Amino acid sequence: MAQTVILRGDTQRRFAKGLIDRAPVDAVVRISEATRNADQNARMWAMLSDISRAKPEGRKWVPEVWKCAFMQSLGHQVQFCEGLDGSGPFPIGFRSSRLTVRQMADLITVIAEYGDRHGVQWMEPERADA
Repeated sequence: MAQTVILRGDTQRRFAKGLIDRAPVDAVVRISEATRNADQNARMWAMLSDISRAKPEGRKWVPEVWKCAFMQSLGHQVQFCEGLDGSGPFPIGFRSSRLTVRQMADLITVIAEYGDRHGVQWMEPERADA
């Protein structure tokens, strides 16, 4: 049976250590940073929609394309696959759902800085917990 433990304090750490002590042979343990949260995701999509409507630098991109551009600017890699109909390559990757809370905060910061530089009118008020 798989167990997920969020390490918020000493109690959770002791519980996780106990699970490891009782784990069967060949069990797999994975420790990772928490992924982005729902508030961060909602904020990102709202900001991307605002940028898309503003069309900075004449770019008429949909929010998904903006997301890919901002993620690429932060060094997230993209791969290309050949289309089934011979129409050329298409990008795959750029899954913001896999970003950690910290990486998502960096992405939101980059989006905000770009939008501010290009006069984007934000629909949502600034929040300190981005």
